[in-house]
Amino acid sequence: MKSFQVLACASALFTASLAAQATMQSPTIVEVAAKAGKFNTLLAAAKAAGLAETLSSKGPFTVFAPTDAAFAKLPKGTVESLLKPENKDQLVSILTYHVVSGKVPAAKVVGLKSAKTVQGSDLPIVVKDGKVTVAGANVVTTDVMASNGVIHIIDAVMLPPQPNLVEVAAKAGSFKTLLAAAKAAGLAGTLATGGPFTIFAPTDEAFAKLPEGTVASLLKPENKGKLQAILKHHVVSGKVMSGTAVKLTEAPTLNGTKLGLKFDAKAKKLHVGGGTVVKADVEAKNGVIHVVDTVLLPQ
Repeated sequence: MKSFQVLACASALFTASLAAQATMQSPTIVEVAAKAGKFNTLLAAAKAAGLAETLSSKGPFTVFAPTDAAFAKLPKGTVESLLKPENKDQLVSILTYHVVSGKVPAAKVVGLKSAKTVQGSDLPIVVKDGKVTVAGANVVTTDVMASNGVIHIIDAVMLPPQPNLVEVAAKAGSFKTLLAAAKAAGLAGTLATGGPFTIFAPTDEAFAKLPEGTVASLLKPENKGKLQAILKHHVVSGKVMSGTAVKLTEAPTLNGTKLGLKFDAKAKKLHVGGGTVVKADVEAKNGVIHVVDTVLLPQ
C-alpha cells in the first residue's frame, strides 16, 4: 500500500511537471499571431507602439485581433500614418483598445455587455442571433489559446471613442487655469459639445506669465465679458491641423478678431498672436488643440 502511494505521488508530480513544461513551451500571443501569418500589420503596429514585449509577457491578456484584411479596410494611408513615430500615442491608444486584461474565453465574452480595455475605455459587446460583435467588429474566430492569454479574431479595426476638447484638456493636466476660465466664462459646454473647433490652448505656465492678480481678476463674475473675449480669441471655427496652419498668415477667431500666424521654416516653429505653438495636432472628437506658451490677448 505504501509503495502504491509513493508511486501515485511520483506519478502526480511527473504529470504536474509535464504540464508546467508544456505551459512554459506554449507560444505567447505574439508568437501565435506570427505563426498564423495573417496578423502582419497588427504585429508591425505592436512593434512600432512598443507593445510587442508587453504582449509577450506573463499577462494574461485577451486580444481582439484584427487581421491584415481588417486593417486593409481602413482609409488609404491610415496605417502608414499611424506607424510614424510622431503618431505613436495614437497608435498605442488604438491597439490597447483591442486588449482586455485577464484571460476571457468566448464562453465568458457572450455573457458580457462590455469589457474594460487596457486603453481605459469600455469595449461594447453585443450578442445577437448567435453572433458576437465588439465595438461593431464581428468576432470570426474565438479561443485561439496562447501561454499568456487568448486571441479572438475580428474582421475590423476598432477605434476607441474620442474624448471631446474639454476632456482632452482635462486629461492632459496642464490646462487647469484654461478650463477654470472656460467654466467661469460659460464656454466649457460649447467647447465640449459644439464645433469642430481649433483651440490655441495656453498652458498653466502660460497663464502664470500674466501680471500677478490678472487671472483672479478675470475669473470674477463682473469680468465675464472680458474673459469671454480673451478665450474666444484663442478659438478658431473648424478643424485646422498644423499642416494647414503653417500655410496661413491669419485666422479668424470666435471673438471676431484675427490671429496672426507665421511659420518659421528654419526653426520649424509656428508663431501665433505673439505666442509659439509648442505642441500641435492634439486631436479630439470635436476638433484639435495646438498648445501655446503664451496667453493670446486680443488687440
